Amino acid sequence: MKKGQVYEGYVERVDFPNKGIVRCEGETAVVKNVIPGQRISFLVNKKRKGKAEGRLSEVLEKAPYELADACPHFGMCGGCNYQSIPYEKQLEIKEEQVRKLLRPVFEKQMLLDGKCADTEQYVNRIFEGIKASPVQYDYRNKMEFSFGDEYKNGPLALGMHKRGSFYDIVSVRDCRIVDEDYRMVLACVLDHFTKENGSYFHRIRHEGYLRHLLVRKAQKTGDILIALVTTTQETHDLDPFVAQLLNLPLKGKITGVLHTKNDSLADIVQNDETVILYGRDYIYEELLGLKFRISQFSFFQTNTLGAEVLYETVREFLGDISGGGKHDKTVFDLYSGTGTIAQLLAPVTKKVIGVEIVEEAVEAARQNAELNGLDNCEFIAGDVLRVIDEIDEKPDFIVLDPPRDGIHPKALRKIIDFQVDRLVYISCKPTSLARDLEVLLDSGYRVERAVAIDQFPWTGNIETVVKLCLKNRY
Repeated sequence: MKKGQVYEGYVERVDFPNKGIVRCEGETAVVKNVIPGQRISFLVNKKRKGKAEGRLSEVLEKAPYELADACPHFGMCGGCNYQSIPYEKQLEIKEEQVRKLLRPVFEKQMLLDGKCADTEQYVNRIFEGIKASPVQYDYRNKMEFSFGDEYKNGPLALGMHKRGSFYDIVSVRDCRIVDEDYRMVLACVLDHFTKENGSYFHRIRHEGYLRHLLVRKAQKTGDILIALVTTTQETHDLDPFVAQLLNLPLKGKITGVLHTKNDSLADIVQNDETVILYGRDYIYEELLGLKFRISQFSFFQTNTLGAEVLYETVREFLGDISGGGKHDKTVFDLYSGTGTIAQLLAPVTKKVIGVEIVEEAVEAARQNAELNGLDNCEFIAGDVLRVIDEIDEKPDFIVLDPPRDGIHPKALRKIIDFQVDRLVYISCKPTSLARDLEVLLDSGYRVERAVAIDQFPWTGNIETVVKLCLKNRY
Protein backbone atom coordinates (compact mmCIF):
# COMPACT_ATOMS: atom_id res chain seq x y z
CA MET A 1 0.00 0.00 0.00
CA LYS A 2 1.16 3.51 -0.84
CA LYS A 3 0.38 6.74 0.95
CA GLY A 4 -2.16 8.85 -0.90
CA GLN A 5 -3.73 5.89 -2.73
CA VAL A 6 -7.30 4.63 -2.37
CA TYR A 7 -7.84 0.91 -1.71
CA GLU A 8 -10.71 -1.48 -1.08
CA GLY A 9 -10.93 -4.29 1.42
CA TYR A 10 -12.96 -6.16 4.05
CA VAL A 11 -12.84 -5.31 7.74
CA GLU A 12 -11.59 -8.44 9.52
CA ARG A 13 -12.02 -7.20 13.08
CA VAL A 14 -12.03 -4.09 15.26
CA ASP A 15 -9.36 -3.87 17.95
CA PHE A 16 -9.91 -1.73 21.04
CA PRO A 17 -10.92 1.02 21.06
CA ASN A 18 -11.79 1.76 17.42
CA LYS A 19 -9.11 0.24 15.17
CA GLY A 20 -10.60 -1.52 12.18
CA ILE A 21 -8.18 -4.06 10.69
CA VAL A 22 -8.57 -4.17 6.92
CA ARG A 23 -6.70 -6.64 4.70
CA CYS A 24 -5.87 -5.60 1.16
CA GLU A 25 -3.27 -6.84 -1.36
CA GLY A 26 -1.62 -9.04 1.24
CA GLU A 27 -1.20 -6.15 3.70
CA THR A 28 -3.26 -4.73 6.53
CA ALA A 29 -4.29 -1.19 7.34
CA VAL A 30 -5.90 0.39 10.40
CA VAL A 31 -9.09 2.30 9.57
CA LYS A 32 -11.31 3.86 12.25
CA ASN A 33 -15.12 4.04 12.38
CA VAL A 34 -15.77 0.71 10.67
CA ILE A 35 -17.23 -2.61 11.84
CA PRO A 36 -16.30 -6.24 11.10
CA GLY A 37 -17.70 -7.62 7.85
CA GLN A 38 -17.96 -4.34 5.94
CA ARG A 39 -16.31 -3.90 2.55
CA ILE A 40 -14.90 -0.39 2.41
CA SER A 41 -12.78 1.97 0.37
CA PHE A 42 -10.16 3.95 2.26
CA LEU A 43 -7.40 6.46 1.62
CA VAL A 44 -3.99 5.58 3.04
CA ASN A 45 -2.92 8.76 4.83
CA LYS A 46 0.00 7.38 6.83
CA LYS A 47 2.60 4.69 6.18
CA ARG A 48 5.30 4.15 8.77
CA LYS A 49 7.59 1.16 9.31
CA GLY A 50 5.45 -0.94 7.01
CA LYS A 51 2.25 -0.14 8.91
CA ALA A 52 -0.53 1.65 7.05
CA GLU A 53 -3.26 3.85 8.48
CA GLY A 54 -6.24 4.87 6.40
CA ARG A 55 -9.24 7.17 6.47
CA LEU A 56 -12.63 5.71 5.60
CA SER A 57 -13.87 6.91 2.19
CA GLU A 58 -17.02 4.85 1.71
CA VAL A 59 -18.80 1.75 2.96
CA LEU A 60 -19.23 -0.29 -0.22
CA GLU A 61 -21.05 -3.20 1.41
CA LYS A 62 -22.65 -3.34 4.83
CA ALA A 63 -21.89 -6.15 7.25
CA PRO A 64 -24.53 -8.92 7.05
CA TYR A 65 -25.81 -8.18 10.55
CA GLU A 66 -26.08 -4.37 10.34
CA LEU A 67 -29.34 -2.79 11.51
CA ALA A 68 -31.40 -0.58 9.25
CA ASP A 69 -32.93 1.55 12.02
CA ALA A 70 -29.79 3.08 13.48
CA CYS A 71 -29.92 6.40 15.35
CA PRO A 72 -30.66 9.22 12.83
CA HIS A 73 -27.48 11.00 13.98
CA PHE A 74 -25.26 7.95 13.58
CA GLY A 75 -22.35 8.53 11.24
CA MET A 76 -22.35 12.29 11.77
CA CYS A 77 -22.27 12.36 15.58
CA GLY A 78 -18.99 11.27 17.12
CA GLY A 79 -20.57 9.89 20.27
CA CYS A 80 -21.28 6.28 19.24
CA ASN A 81 -19.43 3.69 17.14
CA TYR A 82 -21.84 0.76 17.13
CA GLN A 83 -25.36 2.15 16.55
CA SER A 84 -25.82 -0.07 13.49
CA ILE A 85 -24.82 -3.28 15.29
CA PRO A 86 -27.26 -5.55 17.20
CA TYR A 87 -26.51 -5.50 20.90
CA GLU A 88 -25.50 -9.17 21.11
CA LYS A 89 -22.96 -8.56 18.34
CA GLN A 90 -21.58 -5.53 20.21
CA LEU A 91 -21.00 -7.73 23.25
CA GLU A 92 -19.27 -10.32 21.08
CA ILE A 93 -16.93 -7.68 19.61
CA LYS A 94 -16.08 -6.16 23.00
CA GLU A 95 -15.53 -9.53 24.65
CA GLU A 96 -13.12 -10.55 21.91
CA GLN A 97 -11.25 -7.22 22.18
CA VAL A 98 -10.64 -7.71 25.91
CA ARG A 99 -9.79 -11.39 25.48
CA LYS A 100 -7.22 -10.52 22.79
CA LEU A 101 -5.57 -7.88 24.99
CA LEU A 102 -5.47 -10.07 28.12
CA ARG A 103 -4.47 -13.32 26.43
CA PRO A 104 -0.70 -12.54 26.51
CA VAL A 105 -1.04 -11.88 30.26
CA PHE A 106 -2.67 -15.28 30.80
CA GLU A 107 -0.05 -17.01 28.62
CA LYS A 108 2.74 -15.36 30.60
CA GLN A 109 1.09 -16.54 33.82
CA MET A 110 1.05 -20.09 32.47
CA LEU A 111 4.79 -19.90 31.74
CA LEU A 112 5.64 -18.38 35.12
CA ASP A 113 3.75 -21.14 36.91
CA GLY A 114 4.96 -23.93 34.63
CA LYS A 115 1.41 -24.83 33.64
CA CYS A 116 1.05 -27.33 30.80
CA ALA A 117 -2.70 -27.04 30.42
CA ASP A 118 -4.44 -26.41 27.12
CA THR A 119 -4.09 -22.66 26.47
CA GLU A 120 -7.71 -22.11 25.44
CA GLN A 121 -9.03 -23.96 28.45
CA TYR A 122 -6.70 -22.01 30.72
CA VAL A 123 -7.77 -18.66 29.28
CA ASN A 124 -11.44 -19.60 29.43
CA ARG A 125 -11.11 -20.66 33.06
CA ILE A 126 -9.84 -17.21 34.07
CA PHE A 127 -11.64 -14.93 31.62
CA GLU A 128 -15.38 -15.14 32.25
CA GLY A 129 -16.56 -13.29 29.15
CA ILE A 130 -18.71 -10.18 29.28
CA LYS A 131 -21.68 -9.05 31.34
CA ALA A 132 -24.33 -7.05 29.50
CA SER A 133 -25.73 -3.71 30.55
CA PRO A 134 -29.20 -4.18 32.12
CA VAL A 135 -30.45 -1.43 29.76
CA GLN A 136 -29.25 -0.66 26.25
CA TYR A 137 -31.14 2.57 25.49
CA ASP A 138 -31.80 5.71 27.56
CA TYR A 139 -29.14 4.63 30.04
CA ARG A 140 -26.92 7.67 30.54
CA ASN A 141 -27.36 9.72 33.72
CA LYS A 142 -25.11 12.55 32.57
CA MET A 143 -24.51 14.37 29.27
CA GLU A 144 -22.37 17.35 28.34
CA PHE A 145 -23.67 19.01 25.17
CA SER A 146 -21.74 21.69 23.27
CA PHE A 147 -22.97 24.84 21.53
CA GLY A 148 -21.67 25.67 18.06
CA ASP A 149 -22.78 25.34 14.45
CA GLU A 150 -23.07 22.31 12.15
CA TYR A 151 -21.15 24.07 9.39
CA LYS A 152 -19.28 27.36 9.03
CA ASN A 153 -21.60 30.32 9.68
CA GLY A 154 -24.55 27.96 10.04
CA PRO A 155 -27.42 28.30 12.55
CA LEU A 156 -26.91 27.67 16.26
CA ALA A 157 -26.48 23.98 17.13
CA LEU A 158 -26.45 22.17 20.48
CA GLY A 159 -25.28 18.60 20.82
CA MET A 160 -22.19 16.51 20.19
CA HIS A 161 -19.06 17.10 18.13
CA LYS A 162 -19.35 15.92 14.55
CA ARG A 163 -17.28 12.79 13.97
CA GLY A 164 -13.70 13.76 13.18
CA SER A 165 -14.28 17.49 13.75
CA PHE A 166 -13.08 19.76 16.53
CA TYR A 167 -15.40 22.61 15.52
CA ASP A 168 -18.67 21.35 14.01
CA ILE A 169 -21.57 20.38 16.30
CA VAL A 170 -24.46 17.99 15.53
CA SER A 171 -27.77 18.84 17.23
CA VAL A 172 -28.70 15.42 18.62
CA ARG A 173 -32.41 15.97 19.24
CA ASP A 174 -33.08 12.24 18.82
CA CYS A 175 -30.10 10.77 20.71
CA ARG A 176 -30.89 7.20 21.78
CA ILE A 177 -28.53 6.74 24.72
CA VAL A 178 -30.41 9.35 26.79
CA ASP A 179 -34.10 9.35 27.67
CA GLU A 180 -36.88 11.62 26.47
CA ASP A 181 -36.32 14.14 29.28
CA TYR A 182 -32.82 14.87 27.98
CA ARG A 183 -34.13 15.27 24.45
CA MET A 184 -36.85 17.67 25.60
CA VAL A 185 -34.40 19.75 27.63
CA LEU A 186 -31.93 19.93 24.74
CA ALA A 187 -34.65 21.01 22.29
CA CYS A 188 -36.01 23.61 24.74
CA VAL A 189 -32.58 25.16 25.35
CA LEU A 190 -31.66 25.22 21.66
CA ASP A 191 -34.99 26.72 20.60
CA HIS A 192 -34.82 29.37 23.34
CA PHE A 193 -31.37 30.64 22.45
CA THR A 194 -32.06 30.39 18.70
CA LYS A 195 -34.98 32.81 19.18
CA GLU A 196 -32.77 34.99 21.38
CA ASN A 197 -30.07 35.03 18.66
CA GLY A 198 -27.62 33.65 21.21
CA SER A 199 -23.99 33.59 20.21
CA TYR A 200 -21.82 30.56 20.83
CA PHE A 201 -18.22 30.71 22.04
CA HIS A 202 -16.03 30.53 18.95
CA ARG A 203 -13.11 28.20 19.57
CA ILE A 204 -10.67 30.17 17.40
CA ARG A 205 -11.72 33.78 17.96
CA HIS A 206 -12.49 33.14 21.65
CA GLU A 207 -15.61 35.26 21.33
CA GLY A 208 -19.22 34.47 22.21
CA TYR A 209 -21.49 33.52 25.10
CA LEU A 210 -22.91 29.96 24.99
CA ARG A 211 -20.48 27.10 25.69
CA HIS A 212 -22.05 23.92 27.09
CA LEU A 213 -25.21 22.42 28.54
CA LEU A 214 -24.70 19.85 31.28
CA VAL A 215 -27.66 17.64 32.24
CA ARG A 216 -27.74 15.01 34.97
CA LYS A 217 -30.72 12.79 35.72
CA ALA A 218 -30.81 10.14 38.43
CA GLN A 219 -32.27 6.89 37.12
CA LYS A 220 -33.64 5.78 40.48
CA THR A 221 -35.00 9.07 41.91
CA GLY A 222 -35.75 11.02 38.73
CA ASP A 223 -33.96 14.13 40.03
CA ILE A 224 -32.71 16.39 37.20
CA LEU A 225 -29.92 18.97 37.40
CA ILE A 226 -29.36 21.39 34.49
CA ALA A 227 -26.33 23.65 34.13
CA LEU A 228 -25.93 26.27 31.41
CA VAL A 229 -22.23 27.02 30.89
CA THR A 230 -21.38 30.40 29.37
CA THR A 231 -18.64 33.00 29.22
CA THR A 232 -19.02 36.37 30.96
CA GLN A 233 -18.69 38.26 27.65
CA GLU A 234 -22.44 38.96 27.55
CA THR A 235 -25.23 39.52 30.06
CA HIS A 236 -28.65 37.89 29.59
CA ASP A 237 -31.86 37.70 31.59
CA LEU A 238 -32.10 33.97 32.24
CA ASP A 239 -35.44 34.02 34.09
CA PRO A 240 -37.47 33.25 30.91
CA PHE A 241 -35.04 30.44 30.14
CA VAL A 242 -35.63 28.87 33.56
CA ALA A 243 -39.39 29.31 33.27
CA GLN A 244 -39.45 27.44 29.96
CA LEU A 245 -37.49 24.55 31.47
CA LEU A 246 -39.81 24.30 34.47
CA ASN A 247 -42.86 24.17 32.17
CA LEU A 248 -41.59 21.13 30.28
CA PRO A 249 -43.76 17.97 30.74
CA LEU A 250 -40.86 15.87 32.00
CA LYS A 251 -41.16 12.44 33.63
CA GLY A 252 -38.44 13.39 36.10
CA LYS A 253 -38.31 16.47 38.31
CA ILE A 254 -35.97 19.41 37.86
CA THR A 255 -34.37 19.97 41.26
CA GLY A 256 -31.86 22.59 40.15
CA VAL A 257 -30.96 24.96 37.30
CA LEU A 258 -27.47 26.47 37.40
CA HIS A 259 -25.58 29.13 35.50
CA THR A 260 -21.90 28.23 35.40
CA LYS A 261 -19.45 30.85 34.17
CA ASN A 262 -16.34 29.70 32.33
CA ASP A 263 -13.88 32.05 30.63
CA SER A 264 -11.22 29.43 30.00
CA LEU A 265 -9.81 29.37 26.47
CA ALA A 266 -9.81 25.56 26.48
CA ASP A 267 -12.87 23.64 25.25
CA ILE A 268 -13.69 22.13 28.63
CA VAL A 269 -16.51 22.42 31.17
CA GLN A 270 -14.80 24.48 33.85
CA ASN A 271 -16.31 26.28 36.83
CA ASP A 272 -15.14 29.84 37.45
CA GLU A 273 -18.38 30.67 39.25
CA THR A 274 -21.77 28.99 39.59
CA VAL A 275 -25.05 30.79 40.30
CA ILE A 276 -28.11 28.81 41.35
CA LEU A 277 -31.01 30.04 39.19
CA TYR A 278 -33.52 27.59 40.66
CA GLY A 279 -33.60 24.94 43.37
CA ARG A 280 -30.36 23.37 44.56
CA ASP A 281 -27.00 22.47 43.02
CA TYR A 282 -27.19 18.67 43.40
CA ILE A 283 -29.36 15.61 42.83
CA TYR A 284 -29.78 12.37 44.76
CA GLU A 285 -29.22 8.94 43.23
CA GLU A 286 -29.51 5.46 44.74
CA LEU A 287 -27.16 2.56 44.14
CA LEU A 288 -27.41 -0.90 45.73
CA GLY A 289 -29.38 0.42 48.68
CA LEU A 290 -27.17 3.46 49.32
CA LYS A 291 -27.97 7.11 48.62
CA PHE A 292 -25.57 9.48 46.86
CA ARG A 293 -25.58 13.24 46.57
CA ILE A 294 -24.23 14.23 43.15
CA SER A 295 -23.24 17.76 42.18
CA GLN A 296 -22.56 19.28 38.79
CA PHE A 297 -18.97 18.04 38.56
CA SER A 298 -19.11 14.93 40.76
CA PHE A 299 -17.73 11.73 39.25
CA PHE A 300 -20.41 9.06 39.14
CA GLN A 301 -20.74 6.08 36.80
CA THR A 302 -22.82 7.26 33.84
CA ASN A 303 -24.92 4.07 33.68
CA THR A 304 -26.56 3.61 37.09
CA LEU A 305 -27.96 0.12 36.49
CA GLY A 306 -24.74 -0.95 34.80
CA ALA A 307 -22.78 0.41 37.77
CA GLU A 308 -24.73 -1.91 40.06
CA VAL A 309 -23.55 -4.86 37.97
CA LEU A 310 -19.99 -3.53 38.13
CA TYR A 311 -19.93 -3.01 41.88
CA GLU A 312 -21.67 -6.30 42.64
CA THR A 313 -18.90 -7.96 40.63
CA VAL A 314 -16.27 -6.16 42.70
CA ARG A 315 -17.87 -7.38 45.92
CA GLU A 316 -18.06 -10.92 44.53
CA PHE A 317 -14.40 -10.87 43.48
CA LEU A 318 -13.29 -9.63 46.89
CA GLY A 319 -15.22 -12.44 48.52
CA ASP A 320 -15.46 -12.67 52.30
CA ILE A 321 -13.44 -9.74 53.66
CA SER A 322 -15.15 -9.50 57.01
CA GLY A 323 -12.62 -11.61 58.87
CA GLY A 324 -15.00 -14.45 59.69
CA GLY A 325 -17.76 -12.02 60.58
CA LYS A 326 -15.58 -10.03 62.97
CA HIS A 327 -15.22 -7.05 60.64
CA ASP A 328 -11.56 -6.62 61.48
CA LYS A 329 -10.15 -5.95 58.00
CA THR A 330 -8.98 -2.67 56.46
CA VAL A 331 -9.51 -1.97 52.77
CA PHE A 332 -7.81 0.68 50.65
CA ASP A 333 -10.01 2.08 47.88
CA LEU A 334 -7.44 3.80 45.66
CA TYR A 335 -8.60 6.28 43.00
CA SER A 336 -11.86 6.28 44.92
CA GLY A 337 -13.77 9.07 43.15
CA THR A 338 -16.87 9.94 45.18
CA GLY A 339 -16.35 6.87 47.37
CA THR A 340 -19.01 4.58 45.92
CA ILE A 341 -16.99 1.37 46.28
CA ALA A 342 -15.74 2.33 49.75
CA GLN A 343 -19.27 2.80 51.01
CA LEU A 344 -20.46 -0.48 49.53
CA LEU A 345 -17.65 -2.31 51.35
CA ALA A 346 -17.91 -0.39 54.64
CA PRO A 347 -20.62 -2.58 56.25
CA VAL A 348 -18.36 -5.68 56.17
CA THR A 349 -15.03 -4.08 57.12
CA LYS A 350 -13.39 -2.48 60.09
CA LYS A 351 -12.37 0.52 57.98
CA VAL A 352 -12.20 1.66 54.37
CA ILE A 353 -9.71 4.35 53.35
CA GLY A 354 -10.32 6.07 50.02
CA VAL A 355 -7.68 8.11 48.21
CA GLU A 356 -8.63 10.46 45.37
CA ILE A 357 -6.79 13.38 43.77
CA VAL A 358 -9.92 15.46 42.97
CA GLU A 359 -10.77 17.41 46.13
CA GLU A 360 -14.39 18.00 45.18
CA ALA A 361 -14.89 14.25 44.75
CA VAL A 362 -13.38 13.64 48.20
CA GLU A 363 -15.71 16.17 49.79
CA ALA A 364 -18.66 14.52 48.04
CA ALA A 365 -17.50 11.11 49.32
CA ARG A 366 -17.44 12.41 52.90
CA GLN A 367 -20.93 13.88 52.53
CA ASN A 368 -22.28 10.67 51.04
CA ALA A 369 -20.77 8.51 53.80
CA GLU A 370 -22.46 10.74 56.37
CA LEU A 371 -25.70 10.57 54.38
CA ASN A 372 -25.57 6.77 54.55
CA GLY A 373 -24.66 6.66 58.24
CA LEU A 374 -21.21 5.14 57.63
CA ASP A 375 -18.62 6.16 60.23
CA ASN A 376 -15.83 3.75 59.24
CA CYS A 377 -14.93 5.46 55.92
CA GLU A 378 -12.01 7.86 55.66
CA PHE A 379 -11.40 9.83 52.46
CA ILE A 380 -8.09 11.53 51.74
CA ALA A 381 -7.46 14.08 49.00
CA GLY A 382 -4.19 13.65 47.16
CA ASP A 383 -2.14 11.71 44.63
CA VAL A 384 -2.04 7.97 45.40
CA LEU A 385 1.70 7.98 44.71
CA ARG A 386 2.32 10.28 47.68
CA VAL A 387 -0.63 9.71 50.00
CA ILE A 388 -0.16 5.98 50.62
CA ASP A 389 3.21 6.74 52.24
CA GLU A 390 1.44 8.92 54.80
CA ILE A 391 -1.27 6.47 55.90
CA ASP A 392 -0.53 4.77 59.23
CA GLU A 393 -2.86 1.81 58.68
CA LYS A 394 -1.86 -1.12 56.49
CA PRO A 395 -4.46 -2.65 54.15
CA ASP A 396 -5.66 -6.22 54.19
CA PHE A 397 -7.21 -5.80 50.73
CA ILE A 398 -6.95 -3.18 47.98
CA VAL A 399 -9.40 -2.03 45.30
CA LEU A 400 -7.95 -0.11 42.35
CA ASP A 401 -10.05 2.00 39.98
CA PRO A 402 -7.49 4.21 38.22
CA PRO A 403 -8.06 6.70 35.38
CA ARG A 404 -7.83 5.58 31.75
CA ASP A 405 -4.04 5.66 31.58
CA GLY A 406 -3.72 3.18 34.44
CA ILE A 407 -1.46 3.38 37.48
CA HIS A 408 1.78 5.36 37.67
CA PRO A 409 4.65 2.82 37.75
CA LYS A 410 6.01 4.17 41.05
CA ALA A 411 2.55 4.08 42.63
CA LEU A 412 2.04 0.53 41.40
CA ARG A 413 5.31 -0.51 43.03
CA LYS A 414 4.19 0.94 46.36
CA ILE A 415 0.83 -0.84 46.05
CA ILE A 416 2.62 -4.14 45.39
CA ASP A 417 4.84 -3.62 48.43
CA PHE A 418 1.81 -3.90 50.72
CA GLN A 419 1.64 -7.60 49.71
CA VAL A 420 -2.09 -7.85 50.37
CA ASP A 421 -3.74 -11.23 49.78
CA ARG A 422 -6.24 -9.89 47.25
CA LEU A 423 -6.37 -7.03 44.76
CA VAL A 424 -9.35 -6.09 42.61
CA TYR A 425 -8.48 -3.91 39.62
CA ILE A 426 -11.26 -2.04 37.77
CA SER A 427 -10.24 -0.68 34.39
CA CYS A 428 -11.98 1.44 31.75
CA LYS A 429 -9.09 0.94 29.30
CA PRO A 430 -7.99 -2.67 28.80
CA THR A 431 -4.72 -1.67 27.10
CA SER A 432 -3.60 0.08 30.30
CA LEU A 433 -4.87 -2.84 32.35
CA ALA A 434 -2.83 -5.37 30.36
CA ARG A 435 0.33 -3.31 30.89
CA ASP A 436 -0.18 -3.07 34.66
CA LEU A 437 -1.04 -6.75 34.95
CA GLU A 438 2.33 -7.67 33.42
CA VAL A 439 4.03 -5.80 36.29
CA LEU A 440 1.81 -7.43 38.89
CA LEU A 441 2.61 -10.89 37.52
CA ASP A 442 6.35 -10.18 37.73
CA SER A 443 5.82 -9.13 41.36
CA GLY A 444 4.20 -12.35 42.54
CA TYR A 445 0.50 -11.74 41.85
CA ARG A 446 -1.64 -14.04 39.76
CA VAL A 447 -4.88 -13.33 37.91
CA GLU A 448 -7.58 -15.56 39.34
CA ARG A 449 -10.67 -14.13 37.64
CA ALA A 450 -11.39 -11.53 34.98
CA VAL A 451 -14.60 -10.31 33.34
CA ALA A 452 -15.60 -7.53 30.96
CA ILE A 453 -18.65 -5.45 31.83
CA ASP A 454 -20.52 -3.35 29.28
CA GLN A 455 -21.40 0.01 30.79
CA PHE A 456 -21.60 1.86 27.49
CA PRO A 457 -23.86 0.24 24.87
CA TRP A 458 -23.46 1.49 21.27
CA THR A 459 -19.98 2.90 22.02
CA GLY A 460 -16.55 1.30 21.88
CA ASN A 461 -15.90 1.72 25.61
CA ILE A 462 -15.70 -1.22 28.02
CA GLU A 463 -14.97 -1.87 31.70
CA THR A 464 -12.96 -4.84 32.95
CA VAL A 465 -12.71 -6.23 36.49
CA VAL A 466 -9.81 -8.46 37.52
CA LYS A 467 -9.19 -10.36 40.75
CA LEU A 468 -5.54 -10.97 41.69
CA CYS A 469 -4.06 -13.03 44.51
CA LEU A 470 -0.51 -13.48 45.74
CA LYS A 471 1.08 -16.54 44.19
CA ASN A 472 1.60 -18.36 47.50
CA ARG A 473 -2.12 -17.96 48.19
CA TYR A 474 -3.26 -18.58 44.62
